[in-house]
Amino acid sequence: MDTQTFIDLQVRDGIATLYLNRPDKRNAMSDEMRTQFIHALERVAADKAIRALVLTGNGKGFCAGGDITGMERRMQAPAGEVGFNGWHRQQRVHHTQTLLHTLPKPTIAAVNGAASGLGADTALACDFIIASEAASFTWSYIKRGIIPDGGGMYFLPRRVGLSKAKELIFSGRTVDIDEAQQLGIVDRRTGADTLVADAQAWAAELSRGSATALALGKTILNQSFELSASQVFAQGSQAQGICYTSTEHRASVMDFLAKRDAKKAQSGNKE
Repeated sequence: MDTQTFIDLQVRDGIATLYLNRPDKRNAMSDEMRTQFIHALERVAADKAIRALVLTGNGKGFCAGGDITGMERRMQAPAGEVGFNGWHRQQRVHHTQTLLHTLPKPTIAAVNGAASGLGADTALACDFIIASEAASFTWSYIKRGIIPDGGGMYFLPRRVGLSKAKELIFSGRTVDIDEAQQLGIVDRRTGADTLVADAQAWAAELSRGSATALALGKTILNQSFELSASQVFAQGSQAQGICYTSTEHRASVMDFLAKRDAKKAQSGNKE
């Protein structure tokens, strides 16, 4: 029996575009879809030819969150297994979100429609969010009697501040594109017809520099709110030492010196 393709990964000119591909369910995340998502993220992380990732959804929605059918199955498990089953599922969820958050390359969520619950958290796990006019966000976990489990309690306060994050999570209300941009949930806004192309162009722009410097810089920046200044300096020193040995740094310096010497020679000839 063929496995349905819930994740469509396309790579062109060094930019990977990952489509959540369950449009009939507004790309709600099932267990099988999550497994395919993990494999795709691992491939992107390991492939040195891929410089950046764009994440979007097929159909009208970005991601409707967790699959309600999966929730129903979990509730039907024997009482003595519910807790451990839930713990095991959370390990998979957190592994997925961590892979996306720590991907050693620039990541952009291109939000084409509703991003709800886990879908909103998944967008926030990316470095940047670009959205179309049809986009909306809701941390609707409270309506199912649960808390954000995809990183929303970590990512959202860093985008909008603690008080506003509490308000959005406690109410579970929908944030439209205008408010999302005003609050800083969305970094850029564009038309629906050009959303993916604009995200890909932005990804190309962000990933032109040294892949070594980008990966190391992102790793430190992701921790910068939790670390002291001295810890950031210490990690920065180690990272810079690696950058000094990189092919990109050497090529850049040699290119600069060659241009400088050529300019000097040209000036000397004019004299």
